[in-house]
Amino acid sequence: MADQPLTYESRDGVAIITLNRPEKRNAINNDMAHALRAAWLRLNQSDDRVGVITHAGEHFTGGADIKGPPEDFPACVPNVGVVVEKPLIAAVGGWVVGGGVVIVQMCDLCVAADDARFMFPEAKVGFTGALIAGLAARIPHKVAMELMLLGDEVNAERMYQVGLVNKLVQRGQQLEAALDYARRLAANAPRVLQVLREFVGHVVPKGPSELAAYGRLAIGSVRQSDDAKEGIAAFKEKRKPRFQGR
Repeated sequence: MADQPLTYESRDGVAIITLNRPEKRNAINNDMAHALRAAWLRLNQSDDRVGVITHAGEHFTGGADIKGPPEDFPACVPNVGVVVEKPLIAAVGGWVVGGGVVIVQMCDLCVAADDARFMFPEAKVGFTGALIAGLAARIPHKVAMELMLLGDEVNAERMYQVGLVNKLVQRGQQLEAALDYARRLAANAPRVLQVLREFVGHVVPKGPSELAAYGRLAIGSVRQSDDAKEGIAAFKEKRKPRFQGR
């Protein structure tokens, strides 16, 4: 499994999704982005009740791979590229950079090792997809602006104090602490969790980039569907289409 950019393990109703490029600080390249999107879809379709996103090696992720960035990063972001229908927990340590911060902000809960360092450096490199803007709806406005505009490192203790992190643990213990949360969530009523998460999704504001990505991906899924192909074929063949809802 060392050559896979991501692994997916089901354990007692919990999906453990692991970023698996430790030699590259789990930088997100095109292969990893595709694997992440597939993992969210698999979680939705599985019997797993909770998902945990974590990492191999010392660092959660160094963000987009500068040498080979993903072609469509928003497509792999949970609750942007794929609306995740089950609770999602981030278990992070080491560097949490760029897109890694975006992934954490889209999770329901976060456990961080005390060595975790959060950074969003897009203002320093001259490029942004602006998905991070929604962070201002999840932590205090001035702290979100500090992270986004200055691009400086913010430690795990500060992120815990402002509410991006639910629990701080010693280095190396973040996955087990996240699994404790996950097992407790998995024992709760799934429909109640689903309704509460759905309602909160309507309460928390979404930034323009989130809305644009969601709309673009939703329309794209229709255009690439079997029904779209059937509709075109039926038009050319001058017959009534046989749609299957796929």
